[in-house]
Amino acid sequence: MPYAAEAPRTIELSVAAPAYNEAENIAGVVREWRDYLIRHPAIGRWEIVVCDDGSTDATGAILAGLQRDCPELRVIRFPRNRGAGAAIAAAIAATRLDWVVLLDSDGQFPITNLDPFIDRILAGDGPAFTGVRMRKADDLAHRWGSALSGAVSNLLLGTRYRDFNSVFKVVHGPLFRSLPLESTGMNCSTEITARLAELGHTWIQLPIRHRPRGGGRRGWRFVRGARDRGLFVGYLAVRHWLLRLGVLHPPAVPGTDGTAGPPASPPGEGAARSAEPVGRAR
Repeated sequence: MPYAAEAPRTIELSVAAPAYNEAENIAGVVREWRDYLIRHPAIGRWEIVVCDDGSTDATGAILAGLQRDCPELRVIRFPRNRGAGAAIAAAIAATRLDWVVLLDSDGQFPITNLDPFIDRILAGDGPAFTGVRMRKADDLAHRWGSALSGAVSNLLLGTRYRDFNSVFKVVHGPLFRSLPLESTGMNCSTEITARLAELGHTWIQLPIRHRPRGGGRRGWRFVRGARDRGLFVGYLAVRHWLLRLGVLHPPAVPGTDGTAGPPASPPGEGAARSAEPVGRAR
């Protein structure tokens, strides 16, 4: 059944992205986003919301300069670094349009990946879409860590998502803005996938390109990131267990306008949710 009773001809789209010390990438990435949004025939109103997560390089100054030529660019600034999760949550919360695409500002996710997502939105296929990186442009350690935490998360939630930790998400705006996000670090994409699954939504998966960083380096250390991801997946396990026991109330399912609806079914009730086949991510 289509998500929308009458599919629109164009969509209104917000880009939400965190940025931390991305002076080498941010100008080119924002211009790439702007040019795509201006030229796409199926995109009506649009905006770009970037949260500068306390950058200590020229990221803030570059964003300020970009705003002079792109009034659709809105910048949120943290006075100190609070972590990618906090910046992602702030960027999403500041969006105003009907649909939100979550990207990263390091240039690894080309915005042209959106083409098939827009087609599915216009067809009214659902409220939540996620990108599956068919060939991840990360080093082996990061690929294995992501695969392991994704496999454990799928096992906990009874899902079979190919790329559980993918940042590339396209979600109906009111639904996205209603999610209570807690993660402050690099686990926010994992949390978003889990939160929507807890609410009973099935992510529609589509393959996407993933390319190497345009410049600079990751803003987090591998050992600390691996530790934090392990702890966060453990938190998801405990939360899942408490929901099944009835110690926690199932989250309310937001309506299409973001207002609270009836509680979701407790985890474990009903059939496991599967996703559309998109091949095997590597």
